[in-house]
Formats: sequence, C-alpha cells, structure tokens
Amino acid sequence: MKPWLLPSGMEEELPEGARHVESLRRKVLAVLDAWGYDLVIPPLIEYLESLLITGDEKLDLDTFKLTDHLDGRTMGIRADMTPQVTRIDVHRMPDQGINRLCYMGTVLRARPTDIKGVRSMLQFGAEIYGDSGSNGDVE
Repeated sequence: MKPWLLPSGMEEELPEGARHVESLRRKVLAVLDAWGYDLVIPPLIEYLESLLITGDEKLDLDTFKLTDHLDGRTMGIRADMTPQVTRIDVHRMPDQGINRLCYMGTVLRARPTDIKGVRSMLQFGAEIYGDSGSNGDVE
C-alpha cells in the first residue's frame, strides 16, 4: 500500500482546476448576494442527532460517524448542508419574516453518490425561509 494514495472517492484539485472552481464559487456567491441571500458557513462536524433531524435513512447511511473524545457523544461529518442551514434559520437567525440564506462547502459521503464513486464534493445551495407562497418556490 502506498501512503500517498487518497481513499476511494476522494479527489483533489490541482492549481488550474482549483482556480476554475474558485472563480465559479465567487461568481455564484456574487449572484446570490445580488439577490439578497446571506452567506452562512455551517460546521463540518455536528452532533449526529442535529445532522439527522429529518429522519432521512439515506442521509444516515451517507454520514460518516465518529465519537467526540470530549463528551463521548456521536458526531457526524456533514453529508448534506441543507439540514444544517435549516437549523441555523430556526435557531440562530432573528425572526424577521423572510430569510434568504445561501451556503457553499465540502460535504463528505460514506458511500459513493454516483457511478464515478465520488464521496467528497462541493455543495452549494440557496434557501428561502418564511415565504409560504409560490413566489419563494419560483425564486
């Protein structure tokens, strides 16, 4: 076994690809900012029950689990940022009617997501909270 090999499904970006990804990231965030979305950055690791609050069995299977050596509780490495952003909206954001939140970061899956075997990827999204009408869905 060669110690410099990456685990299956893990990829890295070399300079040219990294510049391209960073350029796209900046463009996407600029567009979302222009539309009034506020950027949030959830933590990479949270207690498992917080990450799996939706009860989604697939998300549970996709989540890497580890033990917190400080308190013995089970934590997970995020496999999807959307539940984290929902938690941020519900518990951390002021109740100001409509919240527009966007996010971007690396997620890690315990199982490959596609036939290429990718398990680590950049996820981004934009969510509108507090708008129950169709305008929020359309936006």
